[in-house]
Amino acid sequence: MTVSSAPGKIILFGEHAVVYGRPALAVPVTQVHADVEILASDRPGIWIAAPDIALHSDLNSLPSDHPIAAVIHNFLFLSRTSFSPAGRGAEEEGSFPNLSIKITSTIPVASGLGSGAAVTVALVRALSSHLDYPMSDEEVNAFAYEIEKLHHGTPSGIDNTVVTYGKPVYFVKSPPSPARGGAGGEVETFTVGTPFTIVIGDTGLPAPTRDSVGDVRKLWEAEKERWEGVFDEIGEIAKQARNAIERGRTKELGGLMNQNHVLLQEMTVSSPELDRLVETARTAGALGAKLSGGGRGGNMIALVEPEKADSVASSLMNAGAKRVIVTAVGRRSNAP
Repeated sequence: MTVSSAPGKIILFGEHAVVYGRPALAVPVTQVHADVEILASDRPGIWIAAPDIALHSDLNSLPSDHPIAAVIHNFLFLSRTSFSPAGRGAEEEGSFPNLSIKITSTIPVASGLGSGAAVTVALVRALSSHLDYPMSDEEVNAFAYEIEKLHHGTPSGIDNTVVTYGKPVYFVKSPPSPARGGAGGEVETFTVGTPFTIVIGDTGLPAPTRDSVGDVRKLWEAEKERWEGVFDEIGEIAKQARNAIERGRTKELGGLMNQNHVLLQEMTVSSPELDRLVETARTAGALGAKLSGGGRGGNMIALVEPEKADSVASSLMNAGAKRVIVTAVGRRSNAP
């Protein structure tokens, strides 16, 4: 048996503006994860079981653009063109064994926690290990970014990056190049000077990234000068946040979150449900709060003092959050 796991992720600062070349900060959320198991199978073909989405199927019966099928097909194409585990021409029939693949995930789908990227990363790492086709983190990241493009149109690249590296990252999107393997941007891990606590509240509403990213692009195309200025403001907030995190001045993040949320509201990517949870968290004692991810649903985050985490989480549930996750950023136990 070959097993692999990948964490969820949450964006702290910079969503949407990151698509336009401004920095963003994001961290892994190890409390939720995608898990893949691969076994040799007696049945011909590649069989996939993903009970969370009621999928039990042969790969060949799935449409080629199915999210899981796309990962497997693209991986097999990649390995066929450059590698043969049996020492034969990889394009020959029978180069790959019959497989049974089980995929499970505790990451809510379409909620801004990187569910799709986590499944992709866990699956491609399990396949590369099981089929003895080694891939570096950079190669996994580049592969996952290409899959993200299939499903999200113009993704920032931050989901696949945080999930692949499993560390807090400072990310700046830039045109892909052979030197970066096409992963879509420059990545820097950064040091957390003092651990801090984040409460994540899920609205329970799906938040398709493609839709919100597309709508922001329409706004930008209509008034480029205006929105470039907004993106600059968000980028500066992200820079200040990184500096505060590295210097251990984490309480400063609260005010920066509040500023960032106002700009995201202006961008039309918030929603009444997100705004309600953000205001609830602040009223309950959070140092600051904002939406996280694509918006229009999905998650919000709140910076809290550790002793207030439970009361803020309870207030969010009472205000309509469907689930709450409390995560400590920078603690050794939270590292992958």
